[in-house]
Amino acid sequence: MIYLVLMLVAYLIGSVCTAVILSRVFYGVDIRQYGSRNPGANNAQRVFGWKMGLSVFLLDGLKGVASVSLIHFSAAIPGTEWYEGFRIILGMTAVLGHIFPVFFGFSGGKGVATIVGILCVLHPWTALICFGVFLFFFFCTRYVSLSVLLAVTFYPIFINVLFELLLGHKETLTIQIFSIVIAAILWLTHLSNLKRLIQGKEEKFFFKKPVAPLISYKSFR
Repeated sequence: MIYLVLMLVAYLIGSVCTAVILSRVFYGVDIRQYGSRNPGANNAQRVFGWKMGLSVFLLDGLKGVASVSLIHFSAAIPGTEWYEGFRIILGMTAVLGHIFPVFFGFSGGKGVATIVGILCVLHPWTALICFGVFLFFFFCTRYVSLSVLLAVTFYPIFINVLFELLLGHKETLTIQIFSIVIAAILWLTHLSNLKRLIQGKEEKFFFKKPVAPLISYKSFR
């Protein structure tokens, strides 16, 4: 019963859509009505500026950290396969809540920041390497979505191939499967971005003036 309760809590944590809450609190609007209409950090940056985008990213990342940390309220023994497996289950339940938030009509984000938070807890060194991959492609292309997809593609490669070949370190089967599943989820949630990339309609990242704050609150009422 305690495991089911913890999964429910993880889902509810994931369902707290920070982009929607912050946009309503600070600007009196719903971010899902602007830009790509996605309540995530990238669209928050596009509509409200980089400070809002960074705030959303960090808060969504903390949801991943918090969900995985719920393992400490269980009886799972650290170092066991079940301990690692249930941490992943808790994290993925939070991602499910982020994508389909019960508090916001099951219309959520794509889960990138929440997944990053999970990876920082489960495998921090790999998360750091993937962040380096993201930065490399981001500065080369200025496309956030493409850089995310390329970075997450390297994640299972690092976990399943390179670490074992270069370091002689083989991860558990649970982590190996998780690395593939997490990459597949992000590819699926970014299909619309892929379509825009192919069509040449995907917007590049630039530090520019935000859109929504320039419009009066009354116009949205």
